[in-house]
Amino acid sequence: MARKLRILLLPCVMAVGLLVSGFAPFEALLAPKAESIPRWANFDPANTQTIQNKNWNLFLNNYREDNYDGIARIAYHRVSLNDRLALGEFIQQLQTVPVSSLNRKEQLAYWVNLYNATTVQVVLEHMPVESIRDINISPGLFASGPWGKKILRVEGEKLSLNDIEHGILRPGWNDPRIHYVLNCASLGCPDIPKQAITAKDSENQLNQAAKTFINHPRAITIPENNEAVVSSIYVWFKEDFGGSDAAILDHMRTYASTEKKKKLMKVRSLESHHYDWNLNAVPVVATASTGS
Repeated sequence: MARKLRILLLPCVMAVGLLVSGFAPFEALLAPKAESIPRWANFDPANTQTIQNKNWNLFLNNYREDNYDGIARIAYHRVSLNDRLALGEFIQQLQTVPVSSLNRKEQLAYWVNLYNATTVQVVLEHMPVESIRDINISPGLFASGPWGKKILRVEGEKLSLNDIEHGILRPGWNDPRIHYVLNCASLGCPDIPKQAITAKDSENQLNQAAKTFINHPRAITIPENNEAVVSSIYVWFKEDFGGSDAAILDHMRTYASTEKKKKLMKVRSLESHHYDWNLNAVPVVATASTGS
């Protein structure tokens, strides 16, 4: 009943929002704000402990596939039972780590890997779905998707995916590149990293993820009239990228290829935005049956 009421009321709420603030600003209002959860601000710079990510790397090696269109996908349909169990064990193991005592770089890697692995696990648990937004397990009348449900417990505290992204990572590191390594299981999202994020390589991994996304049409397309269409990520989280069109464009130029940077130099404003919520699943190829 609550879900039906949410569906009925949502168009009305959106209509009011559009009248008040316009399309892009209204969408930005709907995006979660970066609000620090003080509980997770502690760290130990002297701690040299490293987290083992073997099972997560094995999963990515087995099921992450680069597609011809430049978008990485997960072969959810062929994940074996044993590998699902191993993924679950990895996530359980992470939840036993005393993360507050890690150093900052190790914490960054920890939270990103926990977020991405949990997202994959949630999708696997609810297959088949066409979009992660169809996994409506979050509490709240207008909530959709799995991001708001407390599905993890770290140091005795219940956590949601939203808590990790918007309450820990975004406010804790204030680094827009984090958006490029968090994957929400959608084609419009930056690719899920090829390997687990590590404290040792995180700087290079963040930079490479930014370059990969920004140089793909998902981030920005620039037609002949220079009226650019950007990923909705830059609308939803505009403040993270500097708070203005000019700041977003400057950010993109930092990681753009030489050719794309030339095109970006001609862009003065961002006219519209787009995001593909279809699941980042490897297509299942039907095999024709043969008669006897």
